[in-house]
Amino acid sequence: MNANVTDEKPIGLALVIDDEAVDQMLYDRILKRSGLVGRVMGFTYAQDALDFLSEPTNDPVDVVFLDINMPRMNGFEFLEAATTQLGAHFAKACVVMLTTSLNPDDRSRAESFDVVRDFINKPLTIAQVQEIATWLVEEAKKRACA
Repeated sequence: MNANVTDEKPIGLALVIDDEAVDQMLYDRILKRSGLVGRVMGFTYAQDALDFLSEPTNDPVDVVFLDINMPRMNGFEFLEAATTQLGAHFAKACVVMLTTSLNPDDRSRAESFDVVRDFINKPLTIAQVQEIATWLVEEAKKRACA
């Protein structure tokens, strides 16, 4: 959980990486309506999000909502690049894969990344955001007790 968040939201900063403008608007609306997210940043291209995550002066990210099928760099290529380039720094973020894919290989591939917390078929719902926020709070409590 982002310790720098002053408004005590369980999800301080959420990144949405999706090449579809309509999906970006929908997720922004859902995340804000949930009341559980302090700030939402959207990226159309995965490389732009990777550049943001690579900048050490940017706020830490609590959740990355990541589309699989995107041009230039797809979701899996982003995960590979982020875990290679950012290592443990990136692993502090929880990644939620968002997809319309029905291919079970995509789910298996997503689960092969430790940082991936969930694999959700689009669209994202407020109930799913609540589950993610609860998980983040529980993880923060575990770290505090360790």
